[in-house]
Amino acid sequence: MNLNATLWAQMVVFGILVWFTMKFVWPPITKALDERARKIADGLAAADKAKADLADANKRVEAQLAQTREEATQRLGDAEKRAQSIVDEAKKRAEAEYAKIVANAKTEADQLVIQAREALREQVAVLAVKGAEQILRREVNAGVHADLLSRLKTEL
Repeated sequence: MNLNATLWAQMVVFGILVWFTMKFVWPPITKALDERARKIADGLAAADKAKADLADANKRVEAQLAQTREEATQRLGDAEKRAQSIVDEAKKRAEAEYAKIVANAKTEADQLVIQAREALREQVAVLAVKGAEQILRREVNAGVHADLLSRLKTEL
């Protein structure tokens, strides 16, 4: 065997192997690598987009929470105002009712005073008539009359 022929044969076989590899093996490998690189790039882009979407969603949630807090604060303020107005209204009604009750009580007391005066006048009239009867039944005497009048005063 000749060393040069062996070397040339090996170079030809190596060339055929390189050509076969470049023609049939290398394209699917490069295609698979390119596909994988594209998938990775798409995944990274999707991850970046998801991060941006998450940041936007967080901003919207924070804005909505702030708006909800503001609305809740406003509603609490409105409720407190309404409660205060209800309390004020109840106080006004209570004061009006109090004034009405006091006025009715005064009117009733005035009526009772008038009735008591009328009853007292009737009693005084009855006593005056009794006193006059007693005076007229006895003889006319200033001392006796004074005594009767003093008893009449004590009865009144």
